[in-house]
Amino acid sequence: MSSGQKPLRVAVAVIKNAQGETLISLRDKSLHQGGLWEFPGGKIEWGESPVQALVREIKEELDLTVISATPLITVNHQYPDLCVQLQVFLVEDFIGEAKSCEGQPFMWVSSRDLRKYSFPEANRPIITAACLPPYYAILDDADESTLIVNLHKILRAGVKLVQARLKQISAESVQAFIAEAYPLCQQHGVVLLINSAARLTTNGHVFNELSFSSGSTHANDIDGLHLTSQHLMARRRRPEHYKWLSASCHNLEELQWAERLGVDFVVLAPVFSTQTHPGIQPLGWEQFRQLVAGTNLPVYALGGMTKACLSAVKEAGGQGVAAIRAFL
Repeated sequence: MSSGQKPLRVAVAVIKNAQGETLISLRDKSLHQGGLWEFPGGKIEWGESPVQALVREIKEELDLTVISATPLITVNHQYPDLCVQLQVFLVEDFIGEAKSCEGQPFMWVSSRDLRKYSFPEANRPIITAACLPPYYAILDDADESTLIVNLHKILRAGVKLVQARLKQISAESVQAFIAEAYPLCQQHGVVLLINSAARLTTNGHVFNELSFSSGSTHANDIDGLHLTSQHLMARRRRPEHYKWLSASCHNLEELQWAERLGVDFVVLAPVFSTQTHPGIQPLGWEQFRQLVAGTNLPVYALGGMTKACLSAVKEAGGQGVAAIRAFL
């Protein structure tokens, strides 16, 4: 964002109904970025808080009364002719039936269909954040014999986003795990990503993400890829064929590179000290907040996290909680 241009501050609502559908509206062609779909909201007036502006705009536009709004993501974007800061909130608690008070068309859309609509460039991270759940479970392979057992525990806990962090087991074991785990995840509507350090096999050759081609057949066996910070910084373009791409980050440089690469979301760690990395200096909430403010990506907090940390993560600007043990 240009440092010499004061951004237009806008409060934005991702409104979800009881069916999990999201409300989008069509911008008038006479407006900036007109003719494109958007999430409802409007300019934050002088003296208003973002939530106050949100409540006012949603009432004026849709005749809905917002009961509560949870921070989702803040997006800073520089268009050629306009600098904007979008402060986005998730609204699932509201009163009323949506109606067009200002003549703009609107519709309720399922999360899986949001990407089919044309939005302003600044809305892209919002679409991703709107599709992502609040919890990201990391399935560790410290004990290979418990992998499937622990996956079942995660599924029973209702977690909808899982990373298979298979850094130690053999390529054959990785292949066997994917063959059993992916159908299970599909049955439960769960997105399964595999860590880029996993050893995979193709035509008898063993490789990991850093060396295999973007046309890997394994992209069809899972929903996405989670890049280690090493693999993230080594890449110069986004690997193809994956529906989802995430990455591990520890500092602003890695966050900014992830955004340039086109990563969908990231894990930022460690927020607190952990048993697995006792010698690493934790970020703490204030540094986590500052780092999140430096990126337009949805960010999961990792390191000493429990499910109860979700509200603190949201207040710090994060997407949700990532953890290895919290969901077991």
